[in-house]
Amino acid sequence: MGGVFGVVSQQDCVSDLFYGTDYHSHLGTRRGGLAVANGPGFTRFIHNIENAQFRSKFEDDIQKMRGTRGIGVISDTAAQPLLIGSHLGTYAIVTVGRINNTDELVAAAFGRRSTHFLEMDGGAINPTELIATLINQGKTFEAGIRLAQEAIDGSCSLLLLTADGVIAARDLHGRTPLVVGRGEGSLCVTGESCALPNLGYVAEHELGPGEIVHMDSRQWSTVTPPSPVLQICAFLWVYYGYPASSYEGVNVEVMRNRSGRLLARADDVQVDLVAAIPDSGVAHAIGYANESRVPYGRPFVKYTPTWARSFTPQNQQRRDLVASMKLVPIRELIQRQRLLFCEDSIVRGTQLQGTIRRLLHGGALEVHMRPACPPLVYGCRFLNFSRSSSESDLAARRAITELEGGEPDPATLARYCVHGSAEYAAMVERIRTRLQLTSLRYQTMKDMLRAIGLPRECVCTYCWNAAPGPSLQTSIHFQAGDTRDGTEAGCLW
Repeated sequence: MGGVFGVVSQQDCVSDLFYGTDYHSHLGTRRGGLAVANGPGFTRFIHNIENAQFRSKFEDDIQKMRGTRGIGVISDTAAQPLLIGSHLGTYAIVTVGRINNTDELVAAAFGRRSTHFLEMDGGAINPTELIATLINQGKTFEAGIRLAQEAIDGSCSLLLLTADGVIAARDLHGRTPLVVGRGEGSLCVTGESCALPNLGYVAEHELGPGEIVHMDSRQWSTVTPPSPVLQICAFLWVYYGYPASSYEGVNVEVMRNRSGRLLARADDVQVDLVAAIPDSGVAHAIGYANESRVPYGRPFVKYTPTWARSFTPQNQQRRDLVASMKLVPIRELIQRQRLLFCEDSIVRGTQLQGTIRRLLHGGALEVHMRPACPPLVYGCRFLNFSRSSSESDLAARRAITELEGGEPDPATLARYCVHGSAEYAAMVERIRTRLQLTSLRYQTMKDMLRAIGLPRECVCTYCWNAAPGPSLQTSIHFQAGDTRDGTEAGCLW
């Protein structure tokens, strides 16, 4: 997925930029980058973070950086930030999102016979450079950003570091968040609101979908008002988001606790211990345990001092190895126990299958699994949620293909997405059998959305039901000039 942080200050901003960007390390998997403006020039550093923490790669670099404005990124795609020279001026750019129509956009750019791409990664065009190429077609930065957002099939939130400040633009449908924070003599913009309090910032404005704001060290202003449709990613709460962050006024930890309580209310299984697949399953499990009054425990503890994130390596076998090395079993809490685990989701199920096998070999009497979202039937088209090379890698899709004897048509797939249908029950049973679980019950769509607390029209659920999003006629509308103070959930700005 990825995350971004930008700051404009009356003093040197490098420390805030460094730590603010680091607070997004849970979001990205491949590259980290920082850029600061110092007079007419820029200083930039980019590092690979696949097998090392962001902070360790940049601690020496920040000693060489000075400036009053800067942007940073944790990226799951190619190298960023990029430095761009154009008729709009020289600027740095970082982006978060996904482009599905790259070939079409590149062909159109080459058709003008005035464009070339330099940032090639493994023979592929850097998506951030492609976005910059689109922006450069505009008469102004704001016009170019909107042109790029409307041309992209997918999503794009971005920050630009320009000669006079930072420009922030949220994805046209708000699939990822951006929040403006105010500190003493400085302003920042962040994807994760958890970056604000420890750096001395207070959240002041949450950008609406498609909104573009300009910041200098003293003030921010909306230069392009919000678009009318919000479709924020539900996985920000279920999995991706950091527990201390809030989106649309809804805190991640609070949502996960609610989710776990709703899972428990819909359940009647008798178990000895409620546990989590750490880390994102922990808050769901605490909610489940509190509601069910079954003790919460940790049959696995996570060893994190030296092991990188389990999905960071590009090789699936390596990811599985790292995942198994990080989870250290506690035999005394496993033997002769009926265990119920809460997990954020089941994607491919390969790592989970190994975990369950270890529990059974360790003497567990029963292993029950309660994912905090419905079965993933479709690959994400907007935020690179899954690294699966194809939808057929998804555990639910694989089960459906086996049950149907081949790739199903769209109408058949839709039936498997309906909780309570015969097809849905058969799919879940096939997954349960493969994983060797005693029981498997997924969170329903209704209860997942209830735990989030936003109107259905405001939340993207494509991964579960391929819903394309609401039309302008049925969506919640945003009024230019309305503001959000983050005190309650809702979709109105």
